[in-house]
Amino acid sequence: MSRLTHDVAIIGAGAAGLVTAGGLSQFGLRVVLFEAGEMGGECLNTGCVPSKALLAAGHAVAAARHGAALGVRPGTPEVDWAGVNAHIARTIAAIAPHDSQERFEGFGCDVVRAVARLTGPDTIEADGRSYRARRIVLATGSEPAVPPIPGLADVPFLTNETLFGIPDQPTHLIVLGGGAIGCEMAQAHARLGCAVTLIEADRLLPRDDPEHAAVVAAALAADGVTIHAGRKAVKVEGGPTVTLDDGTVIVGSHLLVAVGRKARTHGYGLEAAGVEAGPNGIRVDARLRTSNTRIFAVGDCRDGPRLTHAAGYDAGIVIRNIAFRLPAKANYAALPAATYTDPEIAQVGLTEAGARARHGAALTVLRSDFAHNDRARAEGRTEGLIKVMAVKGRPVGVSIVGPHAGDLIGFWQFAVANRVKLSAIAGMIAPYPSWGESAKAVAGTAFTETLFSPRVRAVVRLLARLG
Repeated sequence: MSRLTHDVAIIGAGAAGLVTAGGLSQFGLRVVLFEAGEMGGECLNTGCVPSKALLAAGHAVAAARHGAALGVRPGTPEVDWAGVNAHIARTIAAIAPHDSQERFEGFGCDVVRAVARLTGPDTIEADGRSYRARRIVLATGSEPAVPPIPGLADVPFLTNETLFGIPDQPTHLIVLGGGAIGCEMAQAHARLGCAVTLIEADRLLPRDDPEHAAVVAAALAADGVTIHAGRKAVKVEGGPTVTLDDGTVIVGSHLLVAVGRKARTHGYGLEAAGVEAGPNGIRVDARLRTSNTRIFAVGDCRDGPRLTHAAGYDAGIVIRNIAFRLPAKANYAALPAATYTDPEIAQVGLTEAGARARHGAALTVLRSDFAHNDRARAEGRTEGLIKVMAVKGRPVGVSIVGPHAGDLIGFWQFAVANRVKLSAIAGMIAPYPSWGESAKAVAGTAFTETLFSPRVRAVVRLLARLG
């Protein structure tokens, strides 16, 4: 048996791998971290960070165009594509030190910038060297899924890994996929002056509340995005040219494939270590252990939700299991998700459809429109609403569509996860005027009918007569 070199070996320096490596090494364990690509992984370099920087540029254009409603009449904004790319690059560069090799080496972590492969149940080979660790954490991430559309493999196309920083602004961007990535990038490019056509085989944002998704769809159309929902691409040719199942032919300058992501599991020697993987990723138990219980899988590579904050959450579960031998288990029931279109859409817990299926007649659905929020009125952004699914006076799910939905959902994540009573939320004091008042407003609707019922009114009149 080879000599033990480390307490923990981690393959992958994306969000999940970095949090795991940082935590365990700061607890004094001997950690080795393998990364063949860029430190920070997909989120920093080709995902969350550059996409939100691009969206910010689009928001700036939209604000300039729509200022007349607030009494501001600016000129037509001019988009400097090279400047937009520079903004994206600056944003990545500003965050990169937090994920850098030097920072993690400062924690005492050994960082090996090479391809790593499992060679046994506790051994790894990388850069011609062999490593052996008591525990191994797989954090290999995910990659863009590419649909089997005839002709697609023969035509150059973009994914989120190649979209950012392209030197020439697309004149007509065709987007395949109407999920979060597709909708965000379609809107951003449309606002920056590109013609955009969005194709989705289902409805837009099919995992979100359909009423809320319709609000986002209307916003994208208002920004100039041509939407083909419920239509399938059946052929792709050079140009690029995309033919739909109804015979529509779309010719663009660039093609973005954004139909989702798949776990990156091939080429890591999983079989040699006795690690099982399925079509949705590496199979794990509630403690995120693989079929080899000394090997964990975290983040996008494991079968489960693929979100950066889920990856960070996974890391915390694994740190407790490895560092303290605590049987911590992952629970995604209150995992929030947000799509950063304008307006944003966010969800935690059960959707209305899911809540009705699970709770039936015990479910109460509460609603509050942003049109009744004074801050929204002041900012001229009254579109959207909050929907709360409640059972026995506690929220089991919340859906929000509107400005700042991604920020507002954090409060509701806490409420759902901790089973906070609606009465407590209705009684809280929120600063006025704020978007946060919307939580108090929607919770209060649970009590309006009872509070102002004829019976209560009669009691109040009686008390009044008693002096």
